[in-house]
Amino acid sequence: MWIFGYGSLIWRPDLDFVEARDGFVRGWSRRFYQGSTDHRGVPGAPGRVATLIRAPEAHVWGRAYRVSPAERAQILAQLDHREKGGYERAWVDVEVPGGEDVRGALVYIGTPQNPEWLGEASAEAIARQILASHGPSGPNPEYLLKLAESLRQMPGADDPHIFAIERALRELMQAK
Repeated sequence: MWIFGYGSLIWRPDLDFVEARDGFVRGWSRRFYQGSTDHRGVPGAPGRVATLIRAPEAHVWGRAYRVSPAERAQILAQLDHREKGGYERAWVDVEVPGGEDVRGALVYIGTPQNPEWLGEASAEAIARQILASHGPSGPNPEYLLKLAESLRQMPGADDPHIFAIERALRELMQAK
């Protein structure tokens, strides 16, 4: 079984895996439209974290992890708990440049129908909310900054949405 991570799973997988491959999925775009009241924010003051939205001409870079069949049930239970804040399971194919593609990787996606959904906002508004948010898993800025840093380490992993929020966040942090 393979799992595709596009947010904190890239830089903090916290799961036992046999193999990892950087790659991308077509037809999706990463957006900070998902609220987090259980990890990077709290009830009444949600943080913002990544989700995927359908975008036919787009692609999203991330990391696919192959897990041992013996560990599958434990890892799924762990991920179901980690992604409990409005995420649903889906399946994607991961293209791995220069390597073997991954067919049918499990991915967790927060949809607009879930209660944690925050939706679209400007990069500046998202950055302000991220700067002000902190939850049990740590400060919300850490999530965004580590994601941006991880994407820069993947050749070809340009993500204008993430990098625009990162720029806005860094400007806010310097103004403090």
